[in-house]
Order: sequence, then structure tokens, then C-alpha cells
Amino acid sequence: MRIALSQITTGPDPEHNLLVVREQAQRAAESGAQLIAFPEATMACFGTRLAPLAQPLDGPWADQVRGIAQETGLVVVAGMFTPAPDGRVANTLLATGPGVEASYDKIHLFDAFGFTESATVAAGSKVVTIEVDDVTVGLATCYDVRFPELFRAHADAGAALSLLPASWGAGPGKRDQWELLIRARALDATLWVAAVDQADPVASGRETPAKTPAGIGYSAVIGPDGTVRERLESAPGLLVADLDLAEVTTVRKAVPVLANRRLV
Repeated sequence: MRIALSQITTGPDPEHNLLVVREQAQRAAESGAQLIAFPEATMACFGTRLAPLAQPLDGPWADQVRGIAQETGLVVVAGMFTPAPDGRVANTLLATGPGVEASYDKIHLFDAFGFTESATVAAGSKVVTIEVDDVTVGLATCYDVRFPELFRAHADAGAALSLLPASWGAGPGKRDQWELLIRARALDATLWVAAVDQADPVASGRETPAKTPAGIGYSAVIGPDGTVRERLESAPGLLVADLDLAEVTTVRKAVPVLANRRLV
């Protein structure tokens, strides 16, 4: 399975961000990828007033993403914001493309390191997987990476790959935590993890908004044995990687942590 991870820095304008999505998807299609994943907050960056920008899944922004998926023949996964019943928004991943139409609302909200995502975002509650060319793929978002049970739920649902779009907050030790956590989640669930972060705004020539999780880069593809197979640096880039899905079976036979689980 060939996938692409698009490490970009999005701004506050959803229409401008769509231009970047289209260009990156076209490049991924030319590389032979079957799927492209964009970061959390692809629709509009954090630090923007989200409620006025939020749109339903049948709204114009999502429909334009669907159009891009149709044009390129790719499954596209991108972070957007949808209205929630209480005036907040949901932090939503839209997954759309050939044979795929699904969405995932971020379950674990980033109420940490002085940021309170729950003030403006309502939490989701459902584990979501999609099928891409007969491969089960789990969906997770950013802060979800600190909760191994979600990735094991993906594995229990048959996933060989978890996608993790993010807009990771910068700060002391945060890159180390990012790299440790994405590798740990691959080991916990013995599956591939493809983690795509927003690029570091500074590396994109922009200022970093204060106290806003704007991304640090270092998107990566992690094998089911926890090893880093491909990785970007802090600047924008398109990572294309081939996943040998048979490795999941091999690793699970060698280290059967899922089968050996016991309730305690």
C-alpha cells in the first residue's frame, strides 16, 4: 500500500487551504499513492475563531475535498471543523474517496500544557475505521496519541494502519514526546502508524501564534515493530511511503501483545 502524508502549514482561510490540498493531492496521485492524509486543522489553523468557520459534512468545504478526491482517484483524509449542538465545534477528520465516505470526531481533547481545546470543541465518542483497497485503517487525531487504548481498538477492528493527523504544540520536550508516542502506539497495537503533523510555522516563514498548537513537523511512518521507516523534518513536505502490510502479521506472531492481553 502506497500512502502520502502532506505536511503543510495551514492558515485561517479555508479556501486558500483548499488550494494547497488540491496541489498536494495531485502530486500524491502522480507518485502512485492510494491515500493522502493531511494534518489536523487543514480547514483552518488553530488560533482562528472556529465556530464561524465550521461547516457540516455536506457543506461546500467538504464537497470540494470530495471533488479533489474524485479528480485524483485518491482517498483523502483531512482535518476540518463541523458544528456541534452546543455552539462549539467538533474536530473532525473527513475521509473520502473511492469507496470511502466517513468522518471521525476527535475523542480526546487537548486540555493540557495551558491550552483548553474543550472550551471551543466538543469531544467525539466513536472509534472509526475505513476500508481502503481492502485494508482497514483506523483514524485518530493529535492528542489521541497519548491514549493507547484507541489504537488497540483500531487493531481489534482489524486495522493494519492507524492514521494520525495532528497540529502538535511546540515547547520543551514536545518533539521528543511526539516521536516517542507515535512509536509507542505502533508497538502497543502492532500496526503501522502514519502520523502527519502541521509543519513548523517558522519553517514555513510564518510567525507561531502564542499558546496555540500550530505544529512542529516531523511527520513519520512507523512500522508495526516501532521503527521509524520514513520521516520529514520541520519544514513543509510530501512524504510518500510504501507499507508492507504483511509485516503486521509477522510482528504479531513474534510479539503477540494483543493476544496476550489480560484484564487487570
